[in-house]
Amino acid sequence: MTIADYLKMDTDGLDSLVRSATARVKKGEGRAFKRGGLWIYDNELSGVEGSYEDGDLIRVEDYDGYFLGYGFINRASSIRIRVLSRREQEPVTPAFIKNKVRQAVRYRAQIMDLSSCRLIFGEADFLPGLTVDKYEDILVVESLALGIDRLKSLILACLVQVLAEYDAQIRGIYERSDAKVREKEGMERTKGFLSEPFDTKVQITENGVKYIVDVENGQKTGFFLDQKENRRAMHRICRGAEVLDCFTHTGSFALNAAYAGAAHVTAVDASDLAIAQARENAALNGLQDRVDFLVRDVFELLPELTEAGKQYDVVILDPPAFTKARDSIKAAARGYREINRRGMSLVKNGGFLATCSCSHFMDPELFHSTIEMAAKDAHVRLRQVEFRTQAPDHPILWSSEESYYLKFYIFQVIRA
Repeated sequence: MTIADYLKMDTDGLDSLVRSATARVKKGEGRAFKRGGLWIYDNELSGVEGSYEDGDLIRVEDYDGYFLGYGFINRASSIRIRVLSRREQEPVTPAFIKNKVRQAVRYRAQIMDLSSCRLIFGEADFLPGLTVDKYEDILVVESLALGIDRLKSLILACLVQVLAEYDAQIRGIYERSDAKVREKEGMERTKGFLSEPFDTKVQITENGVKYIVDVENGQKTGFFLDQKENRRAMHRICRGAEVLDCFTHTGSFALNAAYAGAAHVTAVDASDLAIAQARENAALNGLQDRVDFLVRDVFELLPELTEAGKQYDVVILDPPAFTKARDSIKAAARGYREINRRGMSLVKNGGFLATCSCSHFMDPELFHSTIEMAAKDAHVRLRQVEFRTQAPDHPILWSSEESYYLKFYIFQVIRA
């Protein structure tokens, strides 16, 4: 489709998209959904009456016939139904979808700059299974659920039209639905253009720092927008500092430190591709003389730096998620404990440690206790400067625990 096609699509129609089938929840089940969640699991249903296909929107009722919502069903997924509407008088129509999109965009417009941000954050925006990021005039979409995938073109048309109301013109759309989790929905992994082709290396500016975002080959949708405010929080402690940035990816924390006036930054990542992009970003900002990039395994490098007696004013730990499942939490906690112990040991007395976890399963209490144990192992005391979460364009919906995943601390490290 062309962007003109998206602009012309009928997104105000009132014809219901809901099929005539009805799913029934077992007595006493669906507790998380009834507390405000959007998911109903396969073992919570007693059955489905009527004809439907996987991905269809159907009616959901409690065991006694009480209306619960309209949601899309998928027998291939353990999350059997994802609910879009909880009001019987509001069946899902194109106009209903456009209203959800308008609410999502309005929220971002109220709290932040729309130039580059997450416009739709799945369940937290009541559009379960869908992520849409905006990089200047490019949209990148990730669709992870069958039902939302079938509504994808409609949702994108709504987005293009609503953004035009904010004088934000969209030049192109790219799909990054290549995550392995799609296979759990019985879907193939896919990526490619959903509009006319364009250069997939897109330049953005965040916190005054310029980046080239590779929407085709970068991780996730190309850039981690969720750390925007946390990167900005580093500015005030990095001026004049010697900084070590671990798991730098494409250099975002390292470049924020250098931009804020760090004397020197050493940035480390195991990925050759990520470091190549980080070097490109450093040159784009004229910061290449103050940032050194190393392709190394952080777990191997940190003991070597300790052995060499290296010390830093600021150490930044932004590792990938060590766990994406409940059954590997213990192993993940050991990994976080070890990396934080190593990081603390490299901070000068009175210097700062920034550390985070992006794993939903590493809950705030467990992350807190893991850092506490790491400090004991490193024989240091921690003075908390601040605790932060993900940027507000990744809102935390209290009834949807999976929407809260990023935990970010800044500590002063004290040895006295």
